[in-house]
Amino acid sequence: MAALAYTGGKREINYYFSVRSAKALALGAVLLLTACHAASRRYRGGDTCEYLLSSGRFLGEKVWQPHSCMMHKYKNSEAKNCLIDKHIVFIGDSRIRQLFYSFIKLINPQVKEEGNKHGNIPFEDKSASIKVDFLWYPEVNGSMRQRIKSWTEGSVAKPHIIVAGAATWSIKIHNGSNEALTQYKINITSIAPLLEKLAKSSDVYWVLQDPVYEDMLSESRKMITNEKIDAYNEAAVRILNSSSRNSKAKVKVFSVSKLIAQETIMKSADGLHLPESSRDTNAMILMNVYCNKIMKPIDGSCCQPQPPLTLIQKLAFCFFTLSIIGYLIINLIHRNNYRKNKSCTDLESGEEKKLAISTPNVSTLEMLLHSFCKLGLIMTYFYLCDRANLFMKENKFYTHSSFFIPIVYILVLGVFYTENTKETKVLNREQTDEWKGWMQLVILIYHISGASTFLPVYMHIRVLVAAYLFQTGYGHFSYFWIKGDFGVYRVCQVLFRLNFLVVVLCIVMDRPYQFYYFVPLVTVWFMIIYATLAIWPQIVQKKANGNCLWQFGLLLKLICLLTCIYFLSYSQGAFEKIFSFWPLSKCFELNGNVYEWWFRWKLDRYVVFYGMLFAFIYLALQKHQMISEGKGDPLFSNRVSNVLLFISIVSFLTYSIWASSCKNKTECNELHPSVSVVQILAFILIRNIPGYVRSVYSSFFAWFGKISLELFICQYHIWLAADTKGILVLIPGYPMFNVLVSTFIFVCVAHEISQITNDLAQIVVPKDNSTLLKRLLCIAGFFSGLLLFSAMQDQSRH
Repeated sequence: MAALAYTGGKREINYYFSVRSAKALALGAVLLLTACHAASRRYRGGDTCEYLLSSGRFLGEKVWQPHSCMMHKYKNSEAKNCLIDKHIVFIGDSRIRQLFYSFIKLINPQVKEEGNKHGNIPFEDKSASIKVDFLWYPEVNGSMRQRIKSWTEGSVAKPHIIVAGAATWSIKIHNGSNEALTQYKINITSIAPLLEKLAKSSDVYWVLQDPVYEDMLSESRKMITNEKIDAYNEAAVRILNSSSRNSKAKVKVFSVSKLIAQETIMKSADGLHLPESSRDTNAMILMNVYCNKIMKPIDGSCCQPQPPLTLIQKLAFCFFTLSIIGYLIINLIHRNNYRKNKSCTDLESGEEKKLAISTPNVSTLEMLLHSFCKLGLIMTYFYLCDRANLFMKENKFYTHSSFFIPIVYILVLGVFYTENTKETKVLNREQTDEWKGWMQLVILIYHISGASTFLPVYMHIRVLVAAYLFQTGYGHFSYFWIKGDFGVYRVCQVLFRLNFLVVVLCIVMDRPYQFYYFVPLVTVWFMIIYATLAIWPQIVQKKANGNCLWQFGLLLKLICLLTCIYFLSYSQGAFEKIFSFWPLSKCFELNGNVYEWWFRWKLDRYVVFYGMLFAFIYLALQKHQMISEGKGDPLFSNRVSNVLLFISIVSFLTYSIWASSCKNKTECNELHPSVSVVQILAFILIRNIPGYVRSVYSSFFAWFGKISLELFICQYHIWLAADTKGILVLIPGYPMFNVLVSTFIFVCVAHEISQITNDLAQIVVPKDNSTLLKRLLCIAGFFSGLLLFSAMQDQSRH
């Protein structure tokens, strides 16, 4: 009964919620969310600088998350490049002095907080010609006004950035009197026009007063209450914004420090001054406000304008627009013709006769335009998510629960959808799809949770990536070895399915091919496998069965491959020379060099070879009937199976213990290429030795495994954000609900792209050799044009 209920429950779910209905729901969600975000941007304004300066929350204890955008963590070199030849002035009281020190430590971390606390403090970095001054003006009075006025006069050079603020001294000196507040309003009213005038050519920030922790204040500061501070802040905001509320040159009110202080002032040493971590956060916010529009960091979306469309992106937009128009026209013509011919009246009998053909024929052109039409709409969503400033983005923040709890959820779902396999061979299609599926889901959770900061998790994820490459070696070797099919059609089909989506994204999202590193990796390894087996002498299973010497010949080929891999892995210069020739350099360069490609290739350099070798040994054992693959049968004899199973479990756990004890990522990465195969082989044996385990699979994981490549690539832009550096926010304020909705849309899009790729593969890569040759010439012409436009684009940028 339980089994019937279990099966019936699954059927009921699948009946009421099909893939088609899921995609329709996802489309509706996208349209609704796009409309909501567009309306919100129009109503509230789309300036992320305003959000950065005024709102946000803490992720954990120290990571500040601005509302709707991502904050970049600037390094010293980046700060110097941004502020080169700049003059920055901090003018105010002791709290502004603290902010000054945190700011200059971003330029030079060796700076010590020394000097006269109640006097001016200069700082200069001669290597970058940066000047940062702190001017001691603890009260908003005539002296501060005179100093600010001097910058508005032509004889004195204006600072590029001015950060000002003061109030607590006025409260303290005048014992919190109302007269002091009135005078403060008068003084800041007289200063406001001068600041507005400076704001036309400089960046001017007025820092609101942070709250205090009244219980820790000394007796001499007891009059500084949060009530008084709020009154002074209210006066400053009202006066500074009253004269130019709609002016682009208005003074920027730095109010976010209040929010930060509310969470951290309890850790203050004296109840008045912020702890160092909070001051550092404020300084980093200032750096982001000024530098993001100059440096344009990928993970710093705050204050960054939308990038202009490139020539190639404009051409892609035109192509997809024409495809949509063309499809609509053809579809309209076909529908009209179909309606006209659907039924005709026999004039003599007065009866209606139906045509034999009940559905309109779909031409190849219509199918092609239909695929490009859907792809164009999907690419529009990609662009809106990760290039247009429509949807929000947030930084990642890792906690153990954010990684391990979702892992438990998907494990439960995977077990719920367990079914019997159609075949019980080792690494059969259903099992490899299942393997790809759960690995891909774990990798997705790893990326969105930011778990790369936790080394044990990082090392285990590296094994999963290696396992993908192991399957690449195993799968392609098995196909060529068994089928002996080295034709151009097979090669083109594989290359098209692997690369189609990435090529489109390179065009639409303006990213280099190497940016999507996994696809170049599997593409190159596929070509290496093909070259190894296709070059003379071509050795396949049918030939080797007749003569054992051919098997030794194949092993010799594999040894030569291993030697080449070993040589290139220890000869970076030779590797870079191979991939530095044009046009290969256009494909494998990232940030102007091929180092990243060498690093990625080297990290899993042996695992594809291991996959090929495993396939050869397994197929040899299978041919000589040395393994039993019947349903429910152990792979070997009971004794051998038990011994191998025990060794596999011990090996699996030993690797996990070693990976969990890693302390240095660089050292562990050096060992990874040689030892990752231990856990991969252990998993294969554990999964396949017991017959009852080999006879079942999870259809849930297998479903995701069939679209694993699309999931891996699509996550870059429509699930994560800022080219994987952050998280896409479709529904702000509700993190869990946001992840659920964005994940649902993301999976539906990936599945649709998989279907589009399969449809286009049948059209673009036909089986007829003469037609295929013509298509290859067209593709060669397309890429030649793409390289030409890319060169023109690069030249215009420089």
